[in-house]
Amino acid sequence: MIASSPLTNNVTDVALIFEGGGMRGSYTAAVVRTLLAAGLYFDWVAGISAGSSHLANYLSRDAHRAEMSFVDFTADPKFGNIGTFVRGQGLFNAHYIYEQTSAPGQALPFDFSTFQLNPATRRIGSFEADTGQAVYWGKEDMRTLHQLMREVRASSTMPILMPPVKFNGHTYVDGAIGPSGGIALDAARRDGLTRFFVVMTRERSYIKPPSRMPRLYKTWFRRFPAVAEALIERPRNYNQTREELFDLESSGQALLFVPDQMTVRNNTRSVPELRESFEAGLVQARRELPRWRDFLGL
Repeated sequence: MIASSPLTNNVTDVALIFEGGGMRGSYTAAVVRTLLAAGLYFDWVAGISAGSSHLANYLSRDAHRAEMSFVDFTADPKFGNIGTFVRGQGLFNAHYIYEQTSAPGQALPFDFSTFQLNPATRRIGSFEADTGQAVYWGKEDMRTLHQLMREVRASSTMPILMPPVKFNGHTYVDGAIGPSGGIALDAARRDGLTRFFVVMTRERSYIKPPSRMPRLYKTWFRRFPAVAEALIERPRNYNQTREELFDLESSGQALLFVPDQMTVRNNTRSVPELRESFEAGLVQARRELPRWRDFLGL
């Protein structure tokens, strides 16, 4: 889709928030497809880690790319493996995945024109390894395709598995380790939103267990102790944000998309497994669509 004039959005008082989760995004890519097919266009969207890819695809209104990114694309021989990890490119070859494939004529060309013409406020979350500060980038930080994809990469750079990203005088790692636990509820509240549509990637019963590798984190990130500390604190922060969301759901302020069953892991590479995950997400999303419309008043 190539737009030539500003787009319009019909949901102006609810924040759309995409949680990360690596290849668990195969399930929630179905939410992107369903929202777009139903013509539900939010005017405020946030994403962290894999959720930032959903944000980019949703705001460019590209349901096909949303699906491809988390299903078929894993079959690309350049996607990443132990070889790229040993060479310092990461278990997921992030530079290739985000910064190369999005260009015209590449494996996952991105419709940057439509993305820019979409007037929605956008927030992509990352974590400054050198300062220990969580950051959110907005539209003013995404003036070029290169800037946007570098920020999506920075938001999605899983510690240890992928090398940190350096730009703007800082070193960045996955935004999921920030104080929000990887769900941008704090950014939405900061912008004055009081109602939330949150797309989650863990089942309702899930509770993140305490870190089992604090010593490894402290050794691996000895140059960036704030990252080690954030990784150790992440389970507490993540569980706390989820509890807040369930409270908001109970009070009627939030609508949560919570997977019925999550059958893939954040590092799953099998296309058949990811395809099955996407199709299961599609069944759930279509079933829940009437409830979404009721919450949004559409």
